[in-house]
Amino acid sequence: MSKHVGAGGGLRADALGRFDSVVMAVAGCGPAYTIAVTLPALIAAVGVAGPAVLLYCAIPMAGIALAFRHLGRLDPNAGAAYAWVGRSLHPFLGFLSGWAVVVSTTVFMASSALPAGSATLALLGLDTSGSTLLPTAIGALWFLLVAGVVMFGARISAHAQTLITGAQLVLLVVFAVAAMAKDGNAADFSLSWFGFSHFGSEHTFVGGALIAVFAYWGWDVTSNLGEETRGGRRGSGFGGVIGVLMVFALFTVFTISVNILIGTDAVRRAPGDFLTVLGDAIWPGWGGRLLVLAVLLSTVATLNTSLIQATRTLFAMGRDRTLPPAFGRLHPRRQTPWTATAVVAAVALVFTAAVTLGSGAGLLADALSGIGLQIAFYYSLTAFSAVVVHRKTLFTSAGSFLLVGAWPLCGGLFMLWILAQSVTELNAAALTIGLGTLALGTVPMLVSWFRGRSYFQPSPLDPQRAQDLDASYGVTGHDPTRAAAGRPDELLTDF
Repeated sequence: MSKHVGAGGGLRADALGRFDSVVMAVAGCGPAYTIAVTLPALIAAVGVAGPAVLLYCAIPMAGIALAFRHLGRLDPNAGAAYAWVGRSLHPFLGFLSGWAVVVSTTVFMASSALPAGSATLALLGLDTSGSTLLPTAIGALWFLLVAGVVMFGARISAHAQTLITGAQLVLLVVFAVAAMAKDGNAADFSLSWFGFSHFGSEHTFVGGALIAVFAYWGWDVTSNLGEETRGGRRGSGFGGVIGVLMVFALFTVFTISVNILIGTDAVRRAPGDFLTVLGDAIWPGWGGRLLVLAVLLSTVATLNTSLIQATRTLFAMGRDRTLPPAFGRLHPRRQTPWTATAVVAAVALVFTAAVTLGSGAGLLADALSGIGLQIAFYYSLTAFSAVVVHRKTLFTSAGSFLLVGAWPLCGGLFMLWILAQSVTELNAAALTIGLGTLALGTVPMLVSWFRGRSYFQPSPLDPQRAQDLDASYGVTGHDPTRAAAGRPDELLTDF
């Protein structure tokens, strides 16, 4: 059994605390960015039933978050889904899960350059409706700045995220409170918005659920930071669960506010001016501009977490030799995966240029749709992994059955259903981007297999083994000094 640690030791242990983990989870979901980009699509798909879709998708998503937390308590691993699925279901599935994380986050980073640049120019009072080149270039500069911050380390990223995400949340909460205090102009609040009576042939739950899954995505970056989080196993995944609950509350309040203040018809007529219309309805004069500021902050924060998630997954793959070992190299002083960061940043910038110079918005929309397939793929496998790993303890108590077994299992089944529905509803371009790039991951996987890499005989995750090993070392949680040095108990990585 082989253990591979990148040059310069391991990732910096104790770089993050539990508060930082929650901040990263919220930033990963990009609440303001999602409100600006996703809510118009959700309202167009399901009308006033948006709150229902958000609620009934948040429930299985919380189950997925619980699965990530349970697995992270056994093995805080930078690879997260890649490592856990490989050790509990099958190494091939584990590799494809990691590949899905890397591809989806890279495509998302490329798609975020234009919104970041457009928001920047909008704050300056400049009209960008006639060109995408300038806003894309400005967005690329934002991305390079974020890449520099990530290169400096998780601790620096956490400080930056606290400031950016804190300012974003303050703006959103202020707007949410102001929106709920205003009298409705378009409709009166109704509890039926949380029911199924508004779904029909025109507005289907499936169409809204596909959008809601993308809206909630991103909180799992906290699991990729498990090796760098204080408390290790006990702290792993905590931020993800809290993050899902926080963004659910924000998304729901803003969706209800849209229904009450401006109405769904106004959103369908001018989805591009959604923020301005909503901002002016809540706070005439400055409302629209302040919401644009929140979107810019959110986009920058989400670029940061997406880059972290992609680079930590690549680092774990390089460390395990399932991808070239260069990806597992760490900066000797910063203890960050600098090679993986540089490669992901370069690929994202190339894709950004291709979208800008190519078919533009059409390709971008298909790319974002394709991301949903990959999200559903690796979320479902990770949920099933948690159930398989803990199968011997599921019936020891009602809490274990619900929180470790039934809830994650239902979340995984829900994601599989979303995946199946997506395949039947997306166009050929979106399917090619989503499933085609996923299938592309079989190339390096098969190359590694033909070379006889030890990755394909990983030891299984075993909750009892983890407890016994902790007891033998006299610890009850994660020991950061062993994580930094390559722990002999093989829980850091034993591919």
